[in-house]
Formats: sequence, C-alpha cells, structure tokens
Amino acid sequence: MLFDDSIAFLGPAGTYSNEAALRFAARLGIAEPHLVECTSFDEVFDCVDGGVTRFGVVGKENSLEGPVTATLDNFAFRTDAVILAEEVINVSHCLVAHPEADLDAIVRVASHPQGIAQCRRFLATELPGRTTLAVSSTAESARLAAADPTCAGISNALAAEIHGARVLRRAIQDNPENQTAFALVGRLADAELLTGERHKTSLALFLRADKPGALQMILSEFTYAGINLTMLQSRPTKRQLGDYMFFVELAGSIHDIDVQTALECLRLKLRDVKVLGSYPIE
Repeated sequence: MLFDDSIAFLGPAGTYSNEAALRFAARLGIAEPHLVECTSFDEVFDCVDGGVTRFGVVGKENSLEGPVTATLDNFAFRTDAVILAEEVINVSHCLVAHPEADLDAIVRVASHPQGIAQCRRFLATELPGRTTLAVSSTAESARLAAADPTCAGISNALAAEIHGARVLRRAIQDNPENQTAFALVGRLADAELLTGERHKTSLALFLRADKPGALQMILSEFTYAGINLTMLQSRPTKRQLGDYMFFVELAGSIHDIDVQTALECLRLKLRDVKVLGSYPIE
C-alpha cells in the first residue's frame, strides 16, 4: 500500500539520511511521515520505482568524499525517479555513550569507518590507546554505545536520542566544513511539488562517440548560454572500457530560456540528454 506521506531512507534510524528525511518532510508539510528504512541507496530507489513509497532520500555529494557514485549510477542506468529537492546536512559527529558512562570508562570506540576516519584527531588526543570498531553505520554505533558502558560511538545527536545514548562531546570531526547534500527523489508528476527562488538542474549526458573535444563541446554550450556549472563528474557507461558519460549540475531551472537553449543544442550533438531533476535549493 502506497502512503502519500511515505519516505524511504538509508537506515537504521538515526542516520544522517534519517535527519534529511525529516527535513524534507517538514518542507513538504508532512507532520508525521511514514518512514521506511532501507539497507542501501539501491533499495531506496527500488522503493520509489516500485511504488512502495512516494518519496526517497539519497546522498548526492559529500564535501570531503565527492559525489556518491551509487546514486549517480542509479540515475544514469536504473531509475525513472527524478530529484525533487536538495537538502544540505552539516555532518556534526558526536561522541556518544551509555547514559551512566564517562570518558574514563571508555575502552573502545565504534562507528562507521568514515566516521572513525573523520574524527582521528579527536580520538588521538582525547581517547589515546582506545581500540576502534568498524560497524555498518554511525546510528548502529549509538545503539551499541547505549548498551555498553565501555563502548563509545561516533554518531549524530539524533541517533543518540533515538537509541538512548548520552552525548559526551559534540562536533568532534576533524574538518568543521564537512557537509553532505541529500536529494529527495520521486516521480516526475511531483516535480513541481516544492518551489523556491533558486533552482539547480541535474543532467546525465551520453556521448554519441568518444572523440577528441567531446567534453569541450559540452562545456562550450553552457559557456555560450552563460550558465554556471556547479558539478561535473565522469562515469563509465558500463558498456566497454574507456566509454564514459558525464553528470552535470548547473545553476538554474529547465524553465529558464538560457537553460532550454543549451539543452536543445546538446540534444542535437549527444546520444542522450537525461534530465535528472530541476529542483529548488535552500
């Protein structure tokens, strides 16, 4: 049964994807969203494409790690879903623990490998000599920490609240500028559901053939139209070695005349121009 307020996200409860899903729900005016936990971004897309949920939340890009390739590949090769909106989440890691534990009682620290890697300076200075344990998610580390006074976790504050852990330290990440952009995905019929003053458009561009100057030809169309590109990423087409396509994000809406002109020119020169979404950004 499809709920109009249903949103699929990468679980378990308390992940940054969960946080993004709650923010999107607020923007949609959904007070109590029907949240569906998934084990991968592939499963999130499957929920939307299969009609299990109306919406899905997937990671688009991290300021430290770059674009999320699993999301890009789904847009290029698997899904008919489109991006309806974007939400940028500040990745603020917390050291969380059992409600009665203190820092001296901690003998190991659990988290997702990226969470551990992003807090190495804090661990080295505040918890020297403690062992680390890699788990499936930052939210899972909060669940473990809440049950074991000797084990701390690295997660967000939402996961600590959900799983009953106590926040010992906040903002322990080495890089304070760590952010992740999440996309709300859904059906094309819902493309105008959210509005805003500023828009971004995401495209997947497929070449007719790999030849010298192909990328320059693509870029020149945007240059002539005076369009600012905010992201450019090449990915293999999975057909043969050396065969690539390009993901592009640009400032503007497909309803803008300059964007329409650039797309019309590109469609004459490329094998396919797939609009992944034209959506408001905050």
